[in-house]
Amino acid sequence: MLHKIKLEHILFLDIETVPEYQNYEQLPEAKRLLWEEKSFYQRKEEFTAQEFYERAGIWAEFGKIVCISVGFFRFKDGQRHFRITTFKNDEKTLLQEFTNLLNKHFSKPKHLLCAHNGKEFDFPFIARRLLIHDLPLPSKLNLFGKKPWEVAHLDPLELWKFGDYKHFTSLKLLTNVLNIPSPKDDISGKDVCAVYYEEQDLDRIVTYCEKDVLAIAQVILKLRQENLLEDSEVILV
Repeated sequence: MLHKIKLEHILFLDIETVPEYQNYEQLPEAKRLLWEEKSFYQRKEEFTAQEFYERAGIWAEFGKIVCISVGFFRFKDGQRHFRITTFKNDEKTLLQEFTNLLNKHFSKPKHLLCAHNGKEFDFPFIARRLLIHDLPLPSKLNLFGKKPWEVAHLDPLELWKFGDYKHFTSLKLLTNVLNIPSPKDDISGKDVCAVYYEEQDLDRIVTYCEKDVLAIAQVILKLRQENLLEDSEVILV
């Protein structure tokens, strides 16, 4: 089935998130109590809520999106190109820009959204932040009432599981075993918060995010047993 999907019908994406506030002390009191309750099942007695706050970016209720990178294939005159662009304004604006892209160019039944672990993280995170900002859900993220086979989401992690639902494979590991150049040659996910708040280097995060998008596309090509993208085929816009 994967081979039957046209590559130009897929929008590859990745998001980078950070805690909504830089420090635990900046949380409003009510939100602080809610964070303590929400995080307890993971931190248990090993960490205080304050110590654990640097991980708040993985929850849509306590984090925010700082960039969304997307990539898509274009075929013309027998040549293949992969175009990558990033939305990186304030969160509400970048969500609006991303939604506009979906509605204008990737809203038809044939279109798919593709992200590594996207079904567990990227897609629900984006949807929740849209609603928090009172923005409408695009059809590709509105799952209410849809049957599983009607959900237009493609997830390399799910493909690699081959039905083994207890198995998790990071993008870094997957690219390694598939002999794909690793996207993790600078920072990793755990560094994003410090790079954003302390270094204030959003461009560094954007580069990291765009490399992940390219890696996701490469994984799909590998799973289809097709040639990987060459540097000359990748266009940053």
